[in-house]
Amino acid sequence: MKLLSANSNRLLAQAIGNYLDVPLTKARIERFADKEIFVTIDENVRGEDVFVIQSTSYPANDNLMELLICIDALTRASAKRITAVIPYFGYARQDRKTGGRTPISAKLVANLITRAGAHRVLTMDLHAGQIQGFFDIPTDNLVAIPFMARDIKDHYDNARQIMVVSPDVGGVVRARALADRLGGDLAIVDKRRPRAGESEVMNIIGDVTDRDCILFDDIVDSGGTLVNAAKALIDRGAKSVSAYISHGVLSGEAINRVAGSVLKELVITDSIEVPENIRNHPKIRIVGVAPLIGEAIRRIANEESVSKLFD
Repeated sequence: MKLLSANSNRLLAQAIGNYLDVPLTKARIERFADKEIFVTIDENVRGEDVFVIQSTSYPANDNLMELLICIDALTRASAKRITAVIPYFGYARQDRKTGGRTPISAKLVANLITRAGAHRVLTMDLHAGQIQGFFDIPTDNLVAIPFMARDIKDHYDNARQIMVVSPDVGGVVRARALADRLGGDLAIVDKRRPRAGESEVMNIIGDVTDRDCILFDDIVDSGGTLVNAAKALIDRGAKSVSAYISHGVLSGEAINRVAGSVLKELVITDSIEVPENIRNHPKIRIVGVAPLIGEAIRRIANEESVSKLFD
């Protein structure tokens, strides 16, 4: 087994390597003067089982191209099997046509990864589970729910009294899975989107009065939906509101929105490399997922069951 890290997830890749006791493969990822990407693998990978670790987060296009070129380099170096390990799968929100003459970019990206030469994909908390079907190669979609549930139990005296809240109707299945694991209740934020990137809370489905609420979702981007939902819950009588989110995109003014919000705490994973200003933010806490991804890699390499991780 070999682990290759591109540029978007160096810290996570190193943590995965430490978990598996496998050093990262030596490689150089460089830029020409016009910013074209050039990759050189500095170790022999002929006949090897290689795992390329790269989130396609900001800058999404650069990181996607790095992943594709790494896969191509490994293919031409005669690697036996190449697994694209994508902790955060960018373009996943474009998983269907939302109007006339619009793309399904998630399917396009799946095609690019497959055609580049990947034999399988390992990712975490896809925005929509059906994206697994966009790939014509085996795809494992890990879920961070067990890690999140364990963290909640460690930080709340009575996790069974927690009210898990889905910030929209589309996230109900995900939120229900966490509520079931905690033995808690579920509420739903009924919202509408006047335009892309904006949301407006219409109603809260469920009684949140005097409850400690946890908003649970897969992505926090601009933070607008999260902040609005937290305020609506407090306005409806919630005692406190925290948020557990798998992927902390946190673009634009997201950090300032979180800082100025009623949120008690925002907990994210390190599926996207976390800058120092976010790591040191008093309202933001990071849950590492290297053991989850590392164990999945070990099981794939040994041809063992990955689904048993979530039993």
